[in-house]
This record gives sequence, C-alpha cells and structure tokens, in this order.
Amino acid sequence: MIDPLSRWAQYGEKPDYAGLLSFSGMPYTEDPAELAGVDVAIVGAPTDDLVSDRPGARFGPRAIRAASCPPGPHLEVGVDAFAELEVVDFGDAPILPADPARSHAAIEATVGQVLAAGALPVILGGDHSIAEPDIRACAAKHGPVGLIHFDTHTDTGKEVFGVEVSHGTPMYRLVESGHVDASRYVQVGLRGYWPGQEEFDWQRERGITSLFMHEIRDRGIRAVIADALAAVGDGPVFLSVDVDVLDPAFAPGTGTPEPGGMTSADLLWACRTVAAGVDLVGMDVVEVLPERVGSRDVTALVAERVVRETLTGVAMRRRAAGS
Repeated sequence: MIDPLSRWAQYGEKPDYAGLLSFSGMPYTEDPAELAGVDVAIVGAPTDDLVSDRPGARFGPRAIRAASCPPGPHLEVGVDAFAELEVVDFGDAPILPADPARSHAAIEATVGQVLAAGALPVILGGDHSIAEPDIRACAAKHGPVGLIHFDTHTDTGKEVFGVEVSHGTPMYRLVESGHVDASRYVQVGLRGYWPGQEEFDWQRERGITSLFMHEIRDRGIRAVIADALAAVGDGPVFLSVDVDVLDPAFAPGTGTPEPGGMTSADLLWACRTVAAGVDLVGMDVVEVLPERVGSRDVTALVAERVVRETLTGVAMRRRAAGS
C-alpha cells in the first residue's frame, strides 16, 4: 500500500497537484490482499473503444483523479466520508486498446476482486459500455441487482450501428441476461431524440421505470428521486451516472451532449440521497471527456463530486445504521 500523503504528513495535507495521483489522495494499491478491511475501492476503467460519437473517455479516470480535492466534512450534512470509510484507490483495470472484449473481462475481474474483499467498488469510466462488466461482477456476488441510472439516453438499444456491444446497449444486455432486475430498474433524466418507440415498448413490457427530464423540470428533483427510490425498493442496488445527464453548461466534456439537462446541484444532491437510501453494492460514473487539466476541467470536476457525494451518502447510511 502506498500512502500519497506520507511526505506531507507533517503538514496535514498535500497540494492537489503534487505527489502520486490517486483519488482524493487516498492510499494506492494494486494488490487484492491489501483490500482486507477496506470499505470502498476506486477502480479506473479507461476504455472508450465502443463509443458511437466523440471519443476521449479513456482519459476520464485520470482526469477525475486529477480533479479530486483533499477530504473534509460535507458542509451541508456534516459528514466526512473519508474519515468514516476506509477508502483506497485500486488503480486501473488492465484494459487493452482496440480489444473491448478483453478490456471488459479485465474490468469485470478487477471489480470482482473488490467485491471478493467485501468492499464497495466505485468505477471511473470510460464509456458507458463498462456498466456491463461492472454490473455483471456485482450480480455474480449479489444476484440480480436494482439499478438507478442517470442519463440523457436509456442505453437500451439492441444494437447501435449494427453493433450489439456498445455504449448504447449495456442496459438492454444486462436486463436480457438477468443481471439487472427490470422491475427494479429506474432511469432518470431522459431527454432528446433517442431511443425510439421500439426501445420504449421493450422497456414497458419489462416494467422499467423511466423518469424524464421534463418531470424534473416540472415536479422538482426531490419528487423524482422519491419516485426512483420507491421503484427500486429493497435489495442490492447499483448506481450508474452518465455525465451527459447534465446540461452541457455543467458538463461540456462528454461524447453525446444534449442541451436541456440537469444542474450539477440537483445531480449531486440526488446521488447523495440515493446512496443514503439504498443498499448500494456498486457505482460508476462514465463518459467524461477531459478538456483541460485538473480542477479546470469542469466535467471531470463534477464527476469527482458525484463520487464524493455518493460516498457521503454511504457514510450517512452506515452512521444511521450504527455500523
């Protein structure tokens, strides 16, 4: 285990731009044996070979780590997730460029190591196709999972441009394979011009809950998330966040931007609230296309805060449970 803060220990914290790059300066390891006793392990999935539009999400994990800031108490809820949870950065899955099948196998195996140690996997994408190996690994341990999925798009295409394994198809494949319980699958923030009637007919037949951006606009984020939590119910839940659920004003660095989306404030509140209200067994944040360096990258910055808010919710739930 490497502690990136060790050389700065006498000062209490290190500058974000110095030292080993790990998520929020957390200890770094690639040894599964060192996950014993860990609550949360960050895993990078730097692959974007299956995008249908703009590439670049392979650089997302590095950018999200670079955008992270030192831990501290959440000023609204008074909880420091990094003080209450044992968090490590487990490095990147050993993906292979231009070989999505073996990359997905590597991601699934790496996430599986985290789960085998009893830790919560938090995966930094990468394009949204990584949700398939992420959730497969979680379902192998927990059985079919519920899913709360923030996205502009449903990602329930049977194929995209004639390709069955794509960043537009993972949720279809996960439902059809039984890894996601369709009756406990909720999509939040949908808008735009894709998919079409065929995909929505398929979703309705399986009982998938779709909550659209116009519902957030008209009813408010609190009412929509209350509906999402009610729909997903009890049992293990995976949280998947595509940053294009945000309006491009808040997340310009993504491959398929769609105007008219969520605000950062609403998404961050929603992730914390979901994590505090469900039995979270894994999460990912995907489709970050870095634009600049470190905290100047608006999209990586909000993706990092998505993770941080989710971990705050996990810490709040554990505190409430007395564990």
